[in-house]
Amino acid sequence: MPATVSAVREALGPGGPFAAKIPGYQPREPQLQMAEAVAGAFDDGSLLLVEAGTGTGKTYAYLVPAILSGKRTIVSTGTRNLQDQLFHRDLPMVRQLLGRPLRTALLKGRSNYLCPYRLQQHLEEGDLPSKQAVHDLHRVAAWAGKTELGDIAELLDIAEDSPVWPLVTSTADNCLGQECPKLADCPLMKAREKAAEAELIVVNHHLFFADKALKDRGFGELLPEADAVVFDEAHQLPETAAMFFGQSLSSRQIHDLLADALREVLAAGGDLRGMNDLVQNLETRLAAFRLLMGEEARKGVWREVSGHADMPAAIEAVKMALACVTEALAALKDRSKGLESCHRRAEDLSEAFTELTGPTPENQVHWFETFRKGFVLQWTPLEIAGPFRELLDREPMTWVLTSATLAVRNDFRHIAIQLGLPDDIATLQLPSPFAYEQQAVFYVPRGLPDPGSFDYTRATLEAAVPVLRASRGRAFFLFTSHRALKEAAEWLPKQLDFTFLVQGTQPKAELLRRFASTPECVLLATGAFWEGVDVRGQALSLVIIDKLPFASPGEPVVAARLDAYKARGRNPFTAYQLPAAIIAMKQGAGRLIRDVLDTGVLMVCDPRLVGRPYGQLFVQSLPPMRRTRSLEEVQGFFRFINELEPQSA
Repeated sequence: MPATVSAVREALGPGGPFAAKIPGYQPREPQLQMAEAVAGAFDDGSLLLVEAGTGTGKTYAYLVPAILSGKRTIVSTGTRNLQDQLFHRDLPMVRQLLGRPLRTALLKGRSNYLCPYRLQQHLEEGDLPSKQAVHDLHRVAAWAGKTELGDIAELLDIAEDSPVWPLVTSTADNCLGQECPKLADCPLMKAREKAAEAELIVVNHHLFFADKALKDRGFGELLPEADAVVFDEAHQLPETAAMFFGQSLSSRQIHDLLADALREVLAAGGDLRGMNDLVQNLETRLAAFRLLMGEEARKGVWREVSGHADMPAAIEAVKMALACVTEALAALKDRSKGLESCHRRAEDLSEAFTELTGPTPENQVHWFETFRKGFVLQWTPLEIAGPFRELLDREPMTWVLTSATLAVRNDFRHIAIQLGLPDDIATLQLPSPFAYEQQAVFYVPRGLPDPGSFDYTRATLEAAVPVLRASRGRAFFLFTSHRALKEAAEWLPKQLDFTFLVQGTQPKAELLRRFASTPECVLLATGAFWEGVDVRGQALSLVIIDKLPFASPGEPVVAARLDAYKARGRNPFTAYQLPAAIIAMKQGAGRLIRDVLDTGVLMVCDPRLVGRPYGQLFVQSLPPMRRTRSLEEVQGFFRFINELEPQSA
């Protein structure tokens, strides 16, 4: 047995430090199996795919072999919340128990870090859109003087959608880099320097693929070279990677450039009136271009609007206006590093606009999204199997991909095909150790209309009310659309005297903290809370899912992929839509039982679970919970567990 494999079993086994020092720790055979498989992959530099059911303990099962291997490892998580949990809670404990000195680092994307230079600029200008924005800016300024890491996740009392965030963080476009006068105080630079020296670096998938995209384009590295990569929440890789193997441009990038250009011209004593005229001209051209994509906010394939009779002229007008701004900045760029940066950004944005309003490259989905005033233009790969396989081949080392939801009915083919994984890849599927038959009830209510009907959301809310009463709140209500979430947020508080928390009103971590500490609380959320959320105990006793999470065929990328499957003679529903929805459903259902003592009800409102043949595929892919369609049985289950609570308190 290789040294690392034996050391892993010894560490996690009955005589090891985990059993000796963690109260209530019990060696679990599935965890040991996963840890040994991961250790084997580290020993021989191979590729491993692991589905580890909830409660397996997969975090320890990959951290222990990673640390004992002595190899420099990048651990990439699906969300920033998981990243923080892993770095601040799990990693220090494992490192301490193993008694191994280890240099570690946490690294996030630049939008997660305070930019002291931009904060100072906006404090001096004071030109903000609202009193709330002024309050938020001064809250950031007070925190900036005390923070050690500069991670904006520390500011729990500022909403995620606050307009202050773009003002106090940087982008790749507006960062001055080595020329920044505040470089010595830059939290991002400090985090990168620490990562460069670390032996284990914790990142997230977005940052990992942003780094690979930059390297492919010949730019400097964000992440150091490594001997091994572990992807936790690996089911997210196909969608996340697709974002970075394409190209995008937003009107916001252009408007940010124009605002920065005016600020830098003023600071450098340039011709502000002349630059202001050029800026206004470009903004007028951009507004006309935006209107040709329709007044409503929507997503669509580029060809839907590129054929408009006035579109070629509108595109040319934007190009010319951008060229005028670029030319003016070229004449001023030697006056300051800020103007030099603005000139470079103008050149890059001009090139991107020309490309993204031109012909569609082969195997790319060319699409747009409009907002009330803004837009995004995007190329997204039709599939990422080729680029991802090239990445694996180009960097031969240990690659471990793990998640609680990778297989569909015990089959890994869906994720393997999406990522272009080799046919002989080693796979391991480990069931959850939880006793779902005793701990959980799976409830599908009777009498709900077809999910496509106009009154479906109201019907699901009405069906949920008696269940929420029985559970005394303590529920996640998960929706597949923001429209349904909004309707629920308006209607449910009028029916129930509970505390309702709504996604987006506060940072995710703060919502979870409030949920776990507030009696009779209901959290209303969409995709962000379907996964990567861990609430243990009776604070969460009910998870309600409004609808089977099929990706909308109206989404441009989804529609293009469906067409591609049809063109190859494959059924797009069974080959793509159904497996993706089953994995998403497994994630949502996985929020309910997080511990051996947890109990609760999973309520899925969609009648297609029992009315369509494919419904059984969802049911068979979920943990083996007791099933019912009886509201009375659900109410009885809650009466039973509610009666037990005082005895266990």
